[in-house]
Amino acid sequence: MARPPTSSHSERHRYNRVNWLRAAVLGAGDGIVSTASLLIGVAAASANRSELVVAGIAGLVAGAMSMASGEYNSVSAQRDTEQADIEREARELHTVPERELEELTEIYVRRGLERDLARTVAAQLTAADPLGSHLRDELGIVAEGRARPLQAARVSAASFAVAALIPLLAVMLASAGTRVAVLVVASLVSLAALGVTGARLGGAPPGRAAVRILIGSGLAMAMTALIGRLVGTAV
Repeated sequence: MARPPTSSHSERHRYNRVNWLRAAVLGAGDGIVSTASLLIGVAAASANRSELVVAGIAGLVAGAMSMASGEYNSVSAQRDTEQADIEREARELHTVPERELEELTEIYVRRGLERDLARTVAAQLTAADPLGSHLRDELGIVAEGRARPLQAARVSAASFAVAALIPLLAVMLASAGTRVAVLVVASLVSLAALGVTGARLGGAPPGRAAVRILIGSGLAMAMTALIGRLVGTAV
């Protein structure tokens, strides 16, 4: 007897990338925008190449360290909140298991199951994985989305430093007369590529991501150039 055909189809989900992808896009975008804005502002004040390079390197190092510290602290706060919820849920499962079972049952009823079936599902899931079931369905906490402070700090700092090299190299390689133009074009092209890459990795529409990052970043660089020119003229 011939065997029924087996399917080799497997779905590809991108949710497990959400933590490091967010940190990478944030770090890289900030690396390009903040470094380019800094260099545009300094260049608009008629600085020479060596001054621009020093300012760019200082901005790269300070920005990478700031990103690492900021990401670690913010994600640590998120992790602490998650951990407090997990400990409370574990305690309630131990002290009031029937109430927790009823809460899980109500969740499944609201999702469309009949009460008897919802109670059965809640009981079976609680027997198999009591804490995991409640974290997932009651609190929305899943392993793939848990906060990882060290990962966020490393990824954001590294992506900031690498991305900040783009405007810095543009300043170093361009002539004095084309420095600002080359800096702006290189930064905007890199930001558009970053938006497209991040969107593709996350399975989102790339065009929307590129436009979104270009508008915000272009405004930031324009404002910095204006301030740099005003300060340079005043000084």
